[in-house]
Amino acid sequence: MSENNIKQVIRKRAGEHQRYASGFKYQQDSKYFAQIAENLSDEGAKELAMLGAKNIEPAYTGIYFSADKAVFYKINYMTRLISRVLAPIESFPCNHTDILYKNAKKIKWELLISKNMTFAIVANVSDSVIDHSQFASLRLKDAIADYFRERTGKRPNVDTLKPDIIINLHIRNDVADISVDASGGALHKRGYREESVSAPMQETIAAAIIKFSEWDGSVPLYDPMCGSGTLLCEALMRQCNIPAAIFREKFGFQTLPDYNPELWQQVKQEADVKIKELPPNLIAGSDISRESVSAAKTNLMGLHFGSNVTIQQIDFNEIPSIENSVIVANPPYGIRMGKDQDLKLFHKNLGDFLKQRCKGSKAFIYFGEPEYTKNMGLKASWKMALKAGGLDGMLVKYEMY
Repeated sequence: MSENNIKQVIRKRAGEHQRYASGFKYQQDSKYFAQIAENLSDEGAKELAMLGAKNIEPAYTGIYFSADKAVFYKINYMTRLISRVLAPIESFPCNHTDILYKNAKKIKWELLISKNMTFAIVANVSDSVIDHSQFASLRLKDAIADYFRERTGKRPNVDTLKPDIIINLHIRNDVADISVDASGGALHKRGYREESVSAPMQETIAAAIIKFSEWDGSVPLYDPMCGSGTLLCEALMRQCNIPAAIFREKFGFQTLPDYNPELWQQVKQEADVKIKELPPNLIAGSDISRESVSAAKTNLMGLHFGSNVTIQQIDFNEIPSIENSVIVANPPYGIRMGKDQDLKLFHKNLGDFLKQRCKGSKAFIYFGEPEYTKNMGLKASWKMALKAGGLDGMLVKYEMY
C-alpha cells in the first residue's frame, strides 16, 4: 500500500475515532509496554525515565510505562536499548482459542486497519492453557479477516515481510493482551547495517555495552576486533546524540487512530537539532579480517560523521599500544571461529595484549562463551550476564593500571 493511501486511511480513521468514545486501552490510561532483553530491564527503566516516561514498572519480558503522546513518540525514536514499544488495544481472560476469536472480533479493527492494508501478527504464549503460539496467531488472524469480510465482503491481506501494521498477541497466565507494535518492527534494526559478517552483534546489545562502559568522549574509544563495526556505530550515535531510529522510514504509531503528524514532526525536529559532530581520532577500530574492515567502513559511512572514524586491517597482537582509552570488543567465539580454533590461546593472547600494551585503559569485553574469561589472565573489575542472540554471554570490565 502506498504512503499516500496510508495517509488517507489515517485521516479517515481520525474521524471514525471520534465515534469510538471509549477508545483503545492505551488511549484510556496512556500506558504502554516496552519489550527489552531481560538483563537490560534496569538500564531500560533508567533510559525510559530519562526520555520522560512515568509510572515505570519492570515486568515479565519488558517494562510498563506511562507517557503522553510526545514522550511516546520520543521513546520510539530515541531509545537505544528497547527492542520495541507496544500500544495495548485490548486485554481479556483467555483460556481457549474460541474465546480469543470471539473477543478479538469485538475490536473496532477499522480504526486500525483498512481492507486495503496489510498486517502481520506476532504471537507469544506462556504459562497458559493455550500453549501453541502459531495456532493462537491463526485464530487472531481469522478474527480480523472475518470481521472485515462480514462487513465489507473483503479482508485485508497478511504480509509477514513488510506489513502496514503489526499486531502483537501475548497470552500469559490465561490473559490475552492484544497490542499494536508502535515501533513498526524490531528497533534494533537501525538501518545503518548495509554489510555484515558472521554472527553480528545485535545493535541494542552493542548500545548497552557502550552505556555500561560509561564512555563520555573524554578519552578515545577503540575496538580492536570490530567485525562489521556495530560497537563503533553505536558509540558514534551515542556520542553525537544521533537518534537510534533516525533511518526508520515509518513507525507503527503512525497507524494509530490518534496519530498526530504535526506533533511527531516537532518531536523529531527537537531531537535532530541536538545532533553534534564527532571529533576526528575519538573513535577508531581494527580487525584482522579484510572482509570485516570493508563491512565496518561501509556501515560507518552510512552514518553522520562516520568518515571521522578510523578503521584499519591489523591483528590486535600487532597493535603497538592502546593507552589511556576505553576499549570495547566482542571477541570471536565458537559460533564465529569454528571449534577447530584454539580459543583458549586466543583469549590468553588477548589478556596479554591488554595487560602489556593498554596501560591506563579500561576494557569492556563481551564473551559469547563466558568460559573463556578464565583464560584471560586478568582480574575483572566486574562481570555482568548479558544475553544476546540466544547466547548466555557475559560483559566483563578490566582495568589496566
